[in-house]
Amino acid sequence: MTLSMYQASVPVFLRALSNLQHVLRKGEAHAEARKYDPALLLQARLTADMLPLTRQVQIATDMAKNGTARLAGVDPLKFEDNETSFAELHARIERALDYIKSFKADQIDGSETRAVTIKTRNGEQHFEGEGYLLHFVLPNLFFHCTTAYAILREAGADLGKTDFIGKP
Repeated sequence: MTLSMYQASVPVFLRALSNLQHVLRKGEAHAEARKYDPALLLQARLTADMLPLTRQVQIATDMAKNGTARLAGVDPLKFEDNETSFAELHARIERALDYIKSFKADQIDGSETRAVTIKTRNGEQHFEGEGYLLHFVLPNLFFHCTTAYAILREAGADLGKTDFIGKP
């Protein structure tokens, strides 16, 4: 059986972001149950030189939505990165999910060799579609989802492995 580029990307992105949203809900509920401002968690970090929770969510959604668009050969939809509440982070995830769902398999299948160029703080990076997906998008998506999970777990939220990976 062959795995298509669409199958290797879109369903994985949708599940990762849906699970991230679940994790955020549990983190927010934890803060409310402990009677402290949930907004305090938005700036929480694992360590001083890591990005806060809000930025982890922003990057995770960017990886998934931008990855989908670039594999389809279109310019990604831009998000503002101005969220300041859990409600706004949930809305961002919903917008990313809706955007990703708008792509069809025939837009992404066959993108294994599509040229993808991205600008990073270290300059331009050039990929072919398969390498972009497997060696850039997926590792970054899961790094930032994992870090968001770890920030909330470290803050005391009642989270476990199945919250992160979801249920089949």
